[in-house]
Amino acid sequence: MARIEQEKKTVERMVRIYCRHKEGNKVLCDDCKKLLEYAHKRLSDCKFGEQKSTCKQCPVHCYRPDMKQKIREVMRYAGPRMLLFHPWAALRHLWQERKSGF
Repeated sequence: MARIEQEKKTVERMVRIYCRHKEGNKVLCDDCKKLLEYAHKRLSDCKFGEQKSTCKQCPVHCYRPDMKQKIREVMRYAGPRMLLFHPWAALRHLWQERKSGF
């Protein structure tokens, strides 16, 4: 699977975990839908393409300040929980982060 598509799936899983477990919604709320659409658009438009690092290590911060704050909140909450709900995706993401950091 292409790197960008993999990142899109990872961010979608994180947003779904956040919306369901933190906010208590059974389906994505409007705010989480907007955040997910925004994140997917940013990933699709990433100037680094398939050679991109994880967003945490990216030298270009392409999110608007309000969306950047929201995605940070989502990732802080959902990141550790990814190991419970999507262990392989979490490990793959951690590996990519470590690999692109060197």
